[in-house]
Amino acid sequence: MAEEKTAVEREKALRADGQRNRERIVAAAAELVARDGAQASLEEIARRAGVGSATLHRHFPSRRALLEVVFRAGVAQLCARAAAQPGEDPGAELAAWLEELTVYTATHRGLAAALLAGPDGLSPEELCCTDMLLDVMEVLVARASSVGALHVGATTKDLMLLANAIAVATEDDPATASRLLRLALTGIRSERNGPPSRPGRARAPRKK
Repeated sequence: MAEEKTAVEREKALRADGQRNRERIVAAAAELVARDGAQASLEEIARRAGVGSATLHRHFPSRRALLEVVFRAGVAQLCARAAAQPGEDPGAELAAWLEELTVYTATHRGLAAALLAGPDGLSPEELCCTDMLLDVMEVLVARASSVGALHVGATTKDLMLLANAIAVATEDDPATASRLLRLALTGIRSERNGPPSRPGRARAPRKK
């Protein structure tokens, strides 16, 4: 009985040690990604966490898997705010949330790269950041579309790519990210000036 209890205690100690290692890895990754972006050195992350590279890869089989965990809490808060505050104007609600997402992504270095990358190294029980955001955006897009507030050709993935592309281009510059997202949503052509002229050489005046 004593030997069985000792084995159980050893197993619990191993699990607790593994959890501590995981937490140290995530903390080190959050610090280095904030400094260096999504391409932060995995070797440096392991060193700072006080673990070996094998331990890091045992917990996180890929860079994407680690980035997902680093950013999941903040993304979950974004999603919760969108779900908790349905507005009376679905189009404005979608635009406001897209702007919040774009600014958040531009501010948190590496998040856009994580969202734009393909899924790899994730266990089935882990819901990735991209899926969390797409689920919320699907609801917002459906609401906006139901009242004719969204271009008929715009899809949820189109809007995700738009927000991420702007965030990548304006990393660490949330004010510019916000301004560009608003420009993209409202359009840059002034209706007062009529349709834009077609490119090409100007025609020579006719001879009289």
